[in-house]
Amino acid sequence: MIVFATSDKGGTGRSVTSCNLAYRLGLRGISTAYLDFDFGSPTAGALFELSAVERGTQPGSGLHSYLRGHNTLPQRIDVRANTNRDALRSQRSRGGKLVLLPGDEGGGEAMSANDQHVVRRCRELLLDLDSTYKVVIVDLSAGRSVAMQIALEATRPQDMPDKEVCWLVYHRWTRQHLMAAQGLVHGPKGLLKTGVELGYAPDDLLARIRFVRTAVPRVTDEHAASGGPQAAWLLKQNDALRSLAAEYRLGAGALLGETPVEPVLQWREQIVLDADVNAGIANRATVEAFEELARRLWDRATWVRV
Repeated sequence: MIVFATSDKGGTGRSVTSCNLAYRLGLRGISTAYLDFDFGSPTAGALFELSAVERGTQPGSGLHSYLRGHNTLPQRIDVRANTNRDALRSQRSRGGKLVLLPGDEGGGEAMSANDQHVVRRCRELLLDLDSTYKVVIVDLSAGRSVAMQIALEATRPQDMPDKEVCWLVYHRWTRQHLMAAQGLVHGPKGLLKTGVELGYAPDDLLARIRFVRTAVPRVTDEHAASGGPQAAWLLKQNDALRSLAAEYRLGAGALLGETPVEPVLQWREQIVLDADVNAGIANRATVEAFEELARRLWDRATWVRV
């Protein structure tokens, strides 16, 4: 399974959520490769606490250099074996393997989706990883980026027949972010229109897209019971967002899942371990949300067209 993680806006929590998703897949025994395709800011290494590549790897050995043809084998790092975080390193024998393919430090966006050599190298790498790992997560740059265009071009159905390719679109639970996510998928030069131009069947591509809501505030009956204008306003806004999500085709039928507001991730973007919950540092609901994302991503029923 090849999974592209994207968002229209920065600051959605796309990367930290995707890294936690990859970690949870590993705990389920699902070997996972994580590719940092955020060409402008390849910092996945910092999330996995790999100090040697926290801002990307040495120029010439990363993904960006590979796509440009400057190396034939981009660097691969066993996350659990090399992380600086003791609690994560101690889990080396647990679950499926988790590897990071970092981008080049300062790699930039100096590539073109029209360069067929870049597209071919991307396709070859994805096919190789797909044959080695059960899940390949590709973290793309935000917006209608070169990375997104390369991804669409490299995984065209005519070039990757019978391959399971999925898209996760991340957004915050706000009106502006809902509008942005809708535009990225359904708007001009969005995923669907670009995909159709490349030969995708629109219904087939849409069936492979799911949305992930991040940092969703908890709005419950407790707010209503507390009374007051603020509680009433919060409940009203939450209902309005649900209606807007349905109108924009971002509702329950297209939703992979959501994550709650987590103070640990607001203060320090990192992998949330069960040990963090047991120590009273992180919230149990956050771990449960990541586990549910991993379960639903891997569940073939999630991707059955309704």
